[in-house]
Amino acid sequence: MARWKIRDLTIENQVLIAPLAGISNPAFRTIAKEFGAGLVYSEMISDKAIVYQNKKTLEMCRVEPTEHPIALQLFGEEIDSMVKAAIYLDTQTDCDIIDINMGCPVPKIVKGSGGASLMKTPEHAAAIVKAIVAAVKKPVTCKIRIGWDNQNLSAPEMAKLLEDAGASAIAVHGRTRAAMYSGKVNLEEIAKVKAAVKIPVIGNGDIVDLKSAQEMLEKTGVDAIMVGRGILGNPWLIEELVAGLDGKENESIVTISHKFETARKHALRLIELKGENVAMKEMRGHFAWYVSGLKHSHAVKNLISQMTDYQTFDRIVKNYENALLNEEWSFLEKEV
Repeated sequence: MARWKIRDLTIENQVLIAPLAGISNPAFRTIAKEFGAGLVYSEMISDKAIVYQNKKTLEMCRVEPTEHPIALQLFGEEIDSMVKAAIYLDTQTDCDIIDINMGCPVPKIVKGSGGASLMKTPEHAAAIVKAIVAAVKKPVTCKIRIGWDNQNLSAPEMAKLLEDAGASAIAVHGRTRAAMYSGKVNLEEIAKVKAAVKIPVIGNGDIVDLKSAQEMLEKTGVDAIMVGRGILGNPWLIEELVAGLDGKENESIVTISHKFETARKHALRLIELKGENVAMKEMRGHFAWYVSGLKHSHAVKNLISQMTDYQTFDRIVKNYENALLNEEWSFLEKEV
């Protein structure tokens, strides 16, 4: 098994789960860990909201005992508030790593000079890292993109600055901010980042199967891979990647029953985390991912998009599972 380290923290394998806004909460992360993820990340957490002790934001810093190792990810641009927020994560939470988002391309984050906008001010980004590293005990890592746009592919130089500032690892999404999530990832630019620094580098972008994971590792030389959208509704991909990258056969067979059992588990954990009303609204999107590609999934997605409680969710799931196993679809007419 390809163990590796971020400073003195041992990561058991090379499969990391990306920070996904609105998704990477404890309900999602604990499932990812159960399927074998080596390291999970929280969704982005606002430095200012931590400093102002916003109740909802502080709840986002919650870590379950089964999630280790875990990185909590901060975003912001002011050194003072970033340091204060990092100290909070260091001393008041159970995270193992403090990660700094320097790659989010979303306009509202970039507009506030956070996320990928830090790619335009690498010296300032490095100053943030240096100040945080001096103030905390836990490892500090960064997530960047390959540049702001194709005319400014600055990731290797920026990575060197971040390493010199004390960063313990760097994750690189192989697109520019201008590209958002379109087009193919640029593996050559990720390879340049790996060549520029001595600290571990994690490759991110377009990993959807074992082949794309192997290609990321082979063509870039990165120490680990980071999977994001590829595992939505498909945590079985984690098992496949962990086994495959270790040269083993993946013996896990994804049955309809296992798929729906996992979806129910996800829903119940979300309810515990956020209450039934909010959880069931979020589960509409998650269930659409779980059933993607299955027979009559479009009609079932329409049913799920209207449910507001777990009882309804559970009934639709049971009926759909029976329909798939027995090829009997009358339940769709009854539900409508």
